[in-house]
Amino acid sequence: MKPYPALFAVLLSTSAFALPASGITDASLKRDTATLASDAFEGRRPGTPGGDKAVAYITERMQAIGLRPGNHGGWTQDVPLVTITTDPTALTFVRGDIGRGGKSLTLAYGSDVVLWTKRQVASQVLEASPVVFVGYGINAPEKGWNDYAGVDVHGKTVVFLVNDPDWQMPAAGKDAGPFEGRAETYYGRYTYKFEEAMRQGAAAALVIHDTEPAGYPWNVITTSWTGPQIDLDSADHGMGRTGVEGWITKAAAERLLTAGGQDLASLTKAAQVKGFTAVALPLQASTTLHNSIGRSASKNVIGVVPGTKYQDETVFFTAHWDHLGRCPADKTGDDICNGAVDNASGVAGVLALAEAFAQGPKPARTVAFMAVTGEESGLLGSRYYAEHPIFPLATTAGGVNMDGLNVGGRTRDVVLSGGYKSSLDDLAGAMVKDQGRYITLETNPEKGGYFRSDHFSFAKLGVPMFRGGSGVDRRDGGKAAGQAAADDYTAHRYHQPSDNYDPKWDWSGAVEDLDLYYRMGRKLADEGGLWPAWNEGNAFKAIRDQTAAQRK
Repeated sequence: MKPYPALFAVLLSTSAFALPASGITDASLKRDTATLASDAFEGRRPGTPGGDKAVAYITERMQAIGLRPGNHGGWTQDVPLVTITTDPTALTFVRGDIGRGGKSLTLAYGSDVVLWTKRQVASQVLEASPVVFVGYGINAPEKGWNDYAGVDVHGKTVVFLVNDPDWQMPAAGKDAGPFEGRAETYYGRYTYKFEEAMRQGAAAALVIHDTEPAGYPWNVITTSWTGPQIDLDSADHGMGRTGVEGWITKAAAERLLTAGGQDLASLTKAAQVKGFTAVALPLQASTTLHNSIGRSASKNVIGVVPGTKYQDETVFFTAHWDHLGRCPADKTGDDICNGAVDNASGVAGVLALAEAFAQGPKPARTVAFMAVTGEESGLLGSRYYAEHPIFPLATTAGGVNMDGLNVGGRTRDVVLSGGYKSSLDDLAGAMVKDQGRYITLETNPEKGGYFRSDHFSFAKLGVPMFRGGSGVDRRDGGKAAGQAAADDYTAHRYHQPSDNYDPKWDWSGAVEDLDLYYRMGRKLADEGGLWPAWNEGNAFKAIRDQTAAQRK
């Protein structure tokens, strides 16, 4: 399992295990999570009073802990956002020439399709747009893979599959398949696919939802992608984006392709082979999205413990404070998505770590603690910070991101999100062993967890970031109990109003994870010559190497 034994051995021989204990208990974790996840915060949606309350609360807690303001004397970094609310709208497909009696297929909003636009316009019109099935919607020159080869999709509606072509491979890793087999790459993420459709000039882009490769059921789409949609307020007002974006259910996609004389299962099989040729369908897509537009400045909250020796070198702890706000009501009538685990718990973890560093020995490097906005809308706050850093990314040694703490008790294992990407993962492995636990890889790497939270905004600009935590091998109940609990959360609470705080939660696993994060951060903060590096073959290594001279 260990691909870098030499480095691992070096780390085991270091002073990693002489580090001071964090002293973290569950008291502050319970208080901060319960407060941030209460109905008074209305789901902490950016641009709402509940979101403002969250920023104020986190700022007050950082002040009380004894941190210093992290943005040149201020506690926050403004993140310019635009909120676009699109009226629920159906999508219609017509076969044959419009006006000549062509048969139509209408996909209902919510049950069949969810549509939006990131363009800041009152109305976004899609009229008689030819439809093209483009396989997995991937253009990867370094892999010799281009689903858009030989087809011009300017002004057309592209339909593509979620995840990578080889996601059903039993193995994961760089040797398992052209796109790392079971482990999702960034090419498999819907965010990439929308970006590529934009680069190809498509008028509309639809990703076909399928629960297993997407990583979540359709109800997550309806809670996450309906209602107001938030984006960074760009200089071009979003006009460079594809005009219409959306998700379509697998069942609706089957009906759509059947209407176009094709079969989804057959096309899916064909699209999994290099050299797939996009298929033009004898269909034209039409819809008009009516939008209301609002602008606001949400905020990242940042506090620091200044370094005593290397103040210009930084170690980061991050978690997102935002959640979905008001969302479609569940069967109990609850319409507040409180986001207790996701991610009030993560913010509580950052605050607990901040207190441990503030009250412990002063670090040699500056340690920053940041609660970011807009994660649920596409990692917006962390992306804005990474593109407008307060502390130079070249001299940011690395960090840890928390997106949901373990509230189900201690586990024997720690899961690495994304596998062994950098020497941070090996550092974690040494410290996990000292805890009497073991490292394991994701049981569902097809979900692409490494690309779904705020560490990715740092990573894709070169900063090594760790994302990992308690696995499913519970000390009480073993793997069966842990997996059942994880599956139950995904199916019944993830991005649902039922993600509420429970005073009966067992925080012992979260405390153990936080102790791991503390020790990792303490080692990075106290050893000025320690610069974590991306492993050979990693996609983020080249951009980090460009700034190597600044770390000497």
